[in-house]
Amino acid sequence: MSLFRRLFGVVFTFAGVMHFVRSKGFEAIVPNFLPLKRLIVWVSGVIEIVFGLQLILKKPSELTKKLIEWFLVAVFPANVYMAQKNIPLNGKTLPKWALWGRLPLQYVLIKLVRKM
Repeated sequence: MSLFRRLFGVVFTFAGVMHFVRSKGFEAIVPNFLPLKRLIVWVSGVIEIVFGLQLILKKPSELTKKLIEWFLVAVFPANVYMAQKNIPLNGKTLPKWALWGRLPLQYVLIKLVRKM
């Protein structure tokens, strides 16, 4: 599980960095009813980087696992919004089945975090 945890940490860290490198793409998937899109993207990016580095460096505490789960639940509406509006990912339009098909992955990730 240690290798998986570190891999998950690298993915989280990379995704967090991408919130700054490609912030416009991430802003596009923040639902329109939310204000301060750039701030939301940057804060979520920092959170992902922090979680990612924690997972790379050590086994997460129960609190950290719970916080990661809550974070994954909190960003879920952005993924639903992306699927509903067929928003491109990094400039690439994905097939509808891929946009909707990735939604259950959030649940899988939560289950995997619990096992770390």
